[in-house]
Amino acid sequence: MSLEKYKEKRNFRVTPEPSAEAHKSASSKSDLLYVIQKHRASQLHYDFRLEWGGVLLSWAIPKGPSLDPSVKRLAMEVEDHPLEYGKFEGVIPEGEYGGGTVMVWDNGQWIPESDNVEAALEKGDLKFTLMGKKLQGSWVLVRTHGFGSKPEKSWLLIKHRDKFASQKDIVAEEPRSVLSKRLLADIARENGGDVERAATGDPAKAAKPKDKSARGSSKSAGRRTSKNAH
Repeated sequence: MSLEKYKEKRNFRVTPEPSAEAHKSASSKSDLLYVIQKHRASQLHYDFRLEWGGVLLSWAIPKGPSLDPSVKRLAMEVEDHPLEYGKFEGVIPEGEYGGGTVMVWDNGQWIPESDNVEAALEKGDLKFTLMGKKLQGSWVLVRTHGFGSKPEKSWLLIKHRDKFASQKDIVAEEPRSVLSKRLLADIARENGGDVERAATGDPAKAAKPKDKSARGSSKSAGRRTSKNAH
């Protein structure tokens, strides 16, 4: 596994992203990191990452994961990322590669269901179990050779039928960071990013509700004003 492409695409004097450094492989298959980062760059997408060989293997999922086994989500293979990237939440400056707001949408561990992960990746049929805060159970990544501008990098992420399968729209119903509970707009606001653009990646209904007491006071004041006007 190599981080050369990761390094080539980034100027670490400008971007707050972690610098590239490969690590030793995890001591066991139960210690492998899994993370999904919600990323509002030029377009909203979800970066799906699995630790293997001392790096994070990475796929960009335009529509995010689905808990419905009948739904196949396009996952475009991208460059490997350093393990430290799994904790990155913040703003990549405009003009830099991937410029925009990044959120740690889910994280946890993953366990390969394939005895030989390298062979499964080569074949393009990687089965695994996720133990995340939002995503759990059995999944598969299948190479398609037929979608997108780079067909050799094209995969599908599919949920297997198990007790964790659901019709729930997980990306819409659970839009907040698992690290900070913030929305994309909150992260952008606190890190000098483009708040308006970041907010387009947040469901409108996910905005923090206004203080109920304030609304109550406003209504009461309105009623008093109305009464005094008559």
